[in-house]
Amino acid sequence: MNRGSIVLIIFVCIASFIAFSALFYKRFFKRIYDIILSGIAIIILSPLLLILTILGALKMKGNPFFIQKRPGKKDKTGNEKIFSLIKFRSMTEEKDKEGKYLPDEVRLTRYGKILRSTSLDELPELFNIFKGDMSIVGPRPQLVRDMVFMSKEQRKRHDVLPGLTGLAQVRGRNTISWEDKLKTDLEYVSKYSLLLDIKIIFMTVVKVFKREGISEDGEVTATDLGDYLLNRGLITEKEYERKQKEAQILIEKTNGKV
Repeated sequence: MNRGSIVLIIFVCIASFIAFSALFYKRFFKRIYDIILSGIAIIILSPLLLILTILGALKMKGNPFFIQKRPGKKDKTGNEKIFSLIKFRSMTEEKDKEGKYLPDEVRLTRYGKILRSTSLDELPELFNIFKGDMSIVGPRPQLVRDMVFMSKEQRKRHDVLPGLTGLAQVRGRNTISWEDKLKTDLEYVSKYSLLLDIKIIFMTVVKVFKREGISEDGEVTATDLGDYLLNRGLITEKEYERKQKEAQILIEKTNGKV
């Protein structure tokens, strides 16, 4: 067998595998790719992860990790699975005399701004992907207190695993409105595929290098959905408080306190 025949066979095998994985992407291969790619990334980036862990511990004077409950993919009962998302900490835990956290703009350090602008704070989420709580591409996992304010239709974004990056992120990240963000998430759920995910990954790389859409104009962090709706008069204060309590109960149930 000559070299040309070997090259042709290899090409046909690769093309067949890509076609096969594209055909069964939703059912099998999306998760397979998540495991393989996140595992490779963890191994390759392990020196950087170690450096950022040590540097974060020094800069934050303690725990370098930020762990928060987030809603994930719905389970067989139709309820979102609440999981612990892990990131590198970008804000201190400074509190006032009453024990309340200081404003975000006060607690966000210069080191934290660098982490956020380069998206390095998101790297520990690779472990969430490898574990199966997240996917490389999917709707970004919002807060539990955001989820409770979503309509039944909007919560269909949780029919798939949340992602490290997603369609809404490459279309504006935190600079687009909540309505557009959730609409885009539903668009992704309805039509995601291998080719779309590859496209989103490449667009994400471009966004990261350009450092676009990190936060809303004039805001250090994105506005919660509940605050967004309340500020626009779309919900009452009574409904706002009721939903906030609902979110707290969900988190406490996950923590085993209820």
